[in-house]
Amino acid sequence: LTARYGAAAEPGGRVRAVLRQVFSPEFSERSSVKKIRTILAAASLLILTACGGGESASTASGDARSPGGLTRVKVNVIPILDVAPIYLGQQQGFFAEQNLELELVTAQGGAAIVPAVVSGQAQFGFSNLTSLIIARSQKVPVKVVISGAGSTGDTDKDFGAVVVKPDSPIKTAADLAGRRVAVNTLNNISDTTVRASVRNAGGDPANINFVELAFPDMLPALDQGTIDAAQVVEPFLTTAVRNGNRVVTSNFAETAPNLTVAVYFTSEQLARSDPDLVRRFVAAMRRSQEYATQNPDAVRRILPTYTKIDQALIESLTLPRYPTEVDRRSVETLIRLAHGDGLITSAPDPKELLP
Repeated sequence: LTARYGAAAEPGGRVRAVLRQVFSPEFSERSSVKKIRTILAAASLLILTACGGGESASTASGDARSPGGLTRVKVNVIPILDVAPIYLGQQQGFFAEQNLELELVTAQGGAAIVPAVVSGQAQFGFSNLTSLIIARSQKVPVKVVISGAGSTGDTDKDFGAVVVKPDSPIKTAADLAGRRVAVNTLNNISDTTVRASVRNAGGDPANINFVELAFPDMLPALDQGTIDAAQVVEPFLTTAVRNGNRVVTSNFAETAPNLTVAVYFTSEQLARSDPDLVRRFVAAMRRSQEYATQNPDAVRRILPTYTKIDQALIESLTLPRYPTEVDRRSVETLIRLAHGDGLITSAPDPKELLP
C-alpha cells in the first residue's frame, strides 16, 4: 500500500500499524475471526479515508452545482421503510427550498455507507446507530446530524421483532439461549438488542448462535429448520406473521424507551469545512421527518417507488417512528450494550458522535 500510494496511504502511520498487526505471527496464532474482521474493517476505513477516490475538495464538500444553481448532494441510503421521509422530502420540495439537489444512492447496509461518507464519495449517509458507535470507537471520523428512524416503543406493535415457527418450543426471549438466531449483519444493532431482550427475560445470551442472513433469506431458512428464530423488520415481519409464525420478542422496543435505531450522518471533515451545507441538509430532513410523521398515508404511497414491497402488504405494515431528535439515553444504552457484548473495547464519547 505504501509503495503504491506513498505518504497518502499512511496518515499518521495508522495503515502501517494496522497491517503490521494483521500480519504479525502473534496475530495469526492468537486472534479470533471476530478480531480479524474488526481490524480488517478498520484498515479498509483508514485506507478509504487516506485515498478517497481522488475527488476535489469542492466535490467532497458538496459544492458541485446543478444547472439550476442548486447544490448537488449525494446521500447513501438503504431501500427500507426507515428512509421514506427523505424520498418524501425530495418529492415535496423541502430540499429544493434549501437549494439542495439530492442524489439518492442505495446500498445494502452501513458496511458500505460508512466508508463512502468518510472518504467523501457521499456527503451524507444512513446507518443504524450501533454501526456508527463501533466506527467511532475505532476513531473513524463520523458525525450524526439528525435522527432517521426509531422504535414505536410498543412491544406488541413495532417494526422489528424476533419470530419463530408456530410449533417452536421457543416461547419467550429467554428460550433463545443456545439457539440459532438469524440477523442481517453480525455485531450490529440487531444482535445487541436481541441479547438485551434475552437478558431482560432472565435468559443468558452468551451462547446464542447468531447466523448472518439477508432479510429475504430468513423466512425460508426458518421454514426449512436451518435456523430456530429470525430477527426481522418490515415488510418481512408482517409476512412472517401472515404465514403463521409467532413473535417472541420485540427486541427494539424492549431494549430502551424511544430507542433511536438509525440516523443520518456525515464526516467530521465535512461538518467542519461546510457547516452551512450540513445546516441546510438538517433543516430539509427535519421538515421531511415531520411530514412523514404527520402523513403516514404518504409514507405508504411512496414505498413502492424505491422498494420492492408487495402492494398487498403495504397497508398492514407497522411503520417506524420518524423523530427529529436523537434519543440520547437510548444511545447511551446502545454504547453500554456494544461494550458489554465485546463489539467495542472502549466506549466513544456520545458528545463526539451526536449533534
